[in-house]
Amino acid sequence: MFSQGKGIVIVFLFLAGVINYLDRSALSIAAPFIQEDLSLSATEMGIIFSSFSVGYAIFNFLGGVASDKYGAKLTLFVAMIVWSLFSGALVLAVGFVSMIVIRILFGMGEGPLSATISKMVNNWFPPSNRATVIGLTNSGTPLGGAISGPIVGFIALSYGWRISFIVIMIIGLVWAFLWWKFVKERPQSAEGSASLFSKQVAVSAENEEDKKENVGKGKLKLTFYLKQKTILFTAFAFFSYNYILFFFLTWFPTYLVDARGLSVGNMSIITVIPWVLGFIGLALGGFVSDFFFKKFIKKGVLFSRKAVLVTCLFLSAVCIGVAGLVTTTVGAVTLVALSVFFLYLTGAIYWAIVNDVVDKDNVGSVGGFMHFLANTAGIIGPTLTGYLVDTSGTYTSAFLLAGGLAVFASLTVIRFVRPIVKPL
Repeated sequence: MFSQGKGIVIVFLFLAGVINYLDRSALSIAAPFIQEDLSLSATEMGIIFSSFSVGYAIFNFLGGVASDKYGAKLTLFVAMIVWSLFSGALVLAVGFVSMIVIRILFGMGEGPLSATISKMVNNWFPPSNRATVIGLTNSGTPLGGAISGPIVGFIALSYGWRISFIVIMIIGLVWAFLWWKFVKERPQSAEGSASLFSKQVAVSAENEEDKKENVGKGKLKLTFYLKQKTILFTAFAFFSYNYILFFFLTWFPTYLVDARGLSVGNMSIITVIPWVLGFIGLALGGFVSDFFFKKFIKKGVLFSRKAVLVTCLFLSAVCIGVAGLVTTTVGAVTLVALSVFFLYLTGAIYWAIVNDVVDKDNVGSVGGFMHFLANTAGIIGPTLTGYLVDTSGTYTSAFLLAGGLAVFASLTVIRFVRPIVKPL
């Protein structure tokens, strides 16, 4: 799994995920400072949180199309530069409108990440390892969320919230330079000291496995996949996943300060706990899915994917719903942490399903389309949460809504996610 230059691809994609969520979650950590500094209400802050997903969701799809057309390496290189620059541009914000514009442009930059990761994994790894690799590479995202609390919290308390965004901008630009210099689009183009013959043998063996995977499959139009129930209901499950994730990502730090009375310093440390469990869950999720795949191979690959997805998404839903009902801070943090753990166990499954049922020529575009639909949750969820908090004065209804949605989505996966029957 780590031979022939594959290890460096995994490391760079993992680090891209770390930077992605370091940048993305920085706003939620700095939110109490920004809200006070710019005199923003909870509803306005919710709209700002949601504005990120306007650009993000659109470029989930466009980024996937770009990765199929121009290559995952170039697409991710451009994306990292754009999102890093607009992460740093937040220091120029002077009010509500400027915050929205910057966050939309920032979201556009981050949009292609997941689809390009899926495309790179499809380029470099055989079907039997893809869920594992997707889980490993994407596990960088919760780790980025975990370290953002201490880093942004410390810098914001010591030097002001604006400086923290300059620091994370520089980190992203350094990654982009190293990515372009050291990573190849496909293993066939790798240069090294190994003999050309041995490389060709390795690549040929891998291509044979891909050929077996695609036997009997002609090239199909993108529109064929976009109408399939398997894709649409996987996207709906991903939507509920993202609804919980964006609720946690955007509002949980503010919830700890407002509803639980924690200081910003304590909040920035406590938010590490759910992110660490999320990191473990996302890293394990691909291994668990591939283990089930090999264990129940006679039942088909989708059986193993659905078993993990339905079970873990349901458990995550129950935990987040009950978290809104408990009366202690310890209980709420524990349940949210467990919810994030179970949620991230499903994180690799959505992408694995796309890789399992879609041909190589369309995997980036279909994955991007699914991600686009899923991330409309990031537009709806944070604004709706801000409205519920302003109107009810509590977070309880927001917790229950997030949990109920995921319960319903897990049930639809059982019913509608099936192998796709392709036309002759």
